[in-house]
Amino acid sequence: MTNLLPSPSAVRRAYHEELGPGQRSALLSWLAFTGTFAGLRALTYSIREGRGPFRNLSVGGAHLHHYMWGIGLLSAVGQVAVRGDERHRRHPAVAVSYGSGLALIVDEFALLLDLKDVYWAKQGRISIDIGIGGIATTGAYFAALPVLRRLRRDLQDKADSRDKADLPDKAADHSA
Repeated sequence: MTNLLPSPSAVRRAYHEELGPGQRSALLSWLAFTGTFAGLRALTYSIREGRGPFRNLSVGGAHLHHYMWGIGLLSAVGQVAVRGDERHRRHPAVAVSYGSGLALIVDEFALLLDLKDVYWAKQGRISIDIGIGGIATTGAYFAALPVLRRLRRDLQDKADSRDKADLPDKAADHSA
């Protein structure tokens, strides 16, 4: 059976050849948003259930919400956007910081909207989780679409080459 998954080098090549710098930044931002959001959901659920090594972070009895770290990351990205040169603005770390920072903020959007700690309230929590998860997955898919198309073409070309290589052997068998 042949391997239907592209090699890491094929993914890397398609990523660099099919996406321009802005598209690569968009893809990295969406992937960072999706991964950070999913990780936050898992982390906060484990903290709530008292499982794992992590606990809420508090200073002086006040809980530090993770949207604060998101605001810090977006502030740093804003500084690079305002003062950085093009090389710095297109750096993958900036795209990842932007996506991660945005996820940290969006995950606590209900708290920011109501200015009350309603993070675990049932109203809207499930719809927010599903909605943001869907948005993150869809955004990452569309940002990665050129790379996915390239990888599909490469796999099809490889399969076509194998089929062509098998044809002469079969033709020789029929002539005998």
